[in-house]
Amino acid sequence: MAAQTTHPTTVTTRTGTEVPVQRDTTPKGLRWWRELGWRHVVTFAVLAFAFIPILYVVSSSLNPTGSLTGSNRLFSSISLTNYVELLTDPVHPYARWFVNTLVIATTTSVGTVLLGAAAAYAFSRFRFRGRRGGLLSLLLIQMFPQVLAYVAIFLLLVTLREVFPAIGLGSRLGLILVYLGGALGVNTYLMYGFFNTVPKELDEAAKIDGASHAQIFFGIILRLVAPILAVVGLLSFVGVFSDFLIASIVLVDPDSQTLPVGLYQYVSQRFSEYWGVFAAGAVLAAIPVVLLFQFLQRYIVSGLTTGAVKG
Repeated sequence: MAAQTTHPTTVTTRTGTEVPVQRDTTPKGLRWWRELGWRHVVTFAVLAFAFIPILYVVSSSLNPTGSLTGSNRLFSSISLTNYVELLTDPVHPYARWFVNTLVIATTTSVGTVLLGAAAAYAFSRFRFRGRRGGLLSLLLIQMFPQVLAYVAIFLLLVTLREVFPAIGLGSRLGLILVYLGGALGVNTYLMYGFFNTVPKELDEAAKIDGASHAQIFFGIILRLVAPILAVVGLLSFVGVFSDFLIASIVLVDPDSQTLPVGLYQYVSQRFSEYWGVFAAGAVLAAIPVVLLFQFLQRYIVSGLTTGAVKG
């Protein structure tokens, strides 16, 4: 006969006194719900909130009717007609828009990372007059909405087109320079906190070995701060890839437009029924962002949290 396990009713402390043990008399099911169950419910609710719009867009892209009302029933009709029309339409060069967006977003993200890292390295390692004021200025400037600068950007690019057309209104290089104009700010402040976590003794040891500031920056520091570089690059890429307002102001030539501006043409007309093609373009446009996010996923958490340890 198996011996029954008994639970002690008292516990002896260091002083030798016995203290009664307070047992949890809550039912097992209620205890599971209080500790873990409600978290599962919240998780499933968040997943449903995130995935239902995605399923609706994918269903609309596969629906040949081309209207939103015809896509109320998910995957009621499946066809690749919208994708074929999207890629073969001579009036709307989707492939060219896709390439333009990738080039602009990639160039801007790389430039943003380099400019932000260089500024953060200078603020973190050097001591100069106006250093603290410069950091505060970069942070305060971001409090003003970017829409305030749209008119000034447009007038500036119109003037530049008359003098230097390569960076004027309607040029992709001009749009990239506009994006890089806002590369500093929050990105520099975020990198600055991460750069401060790298011991300065590494810089001093490298200087003793005869390394210059450029060798220290490119050969040592950038490798150690790879997580924050990946985060800033990802945020910059996603922001430029999905930007509509600035791109619609700068790029006036249909062949040089980006995906958000080009796809808007499918739904901008009042009586057009190209919602299926628009949804197909949105699905294809999401692929590079998802792939980049998955590739840089391991850097995201450490890149966003480590910089807050030491400012």
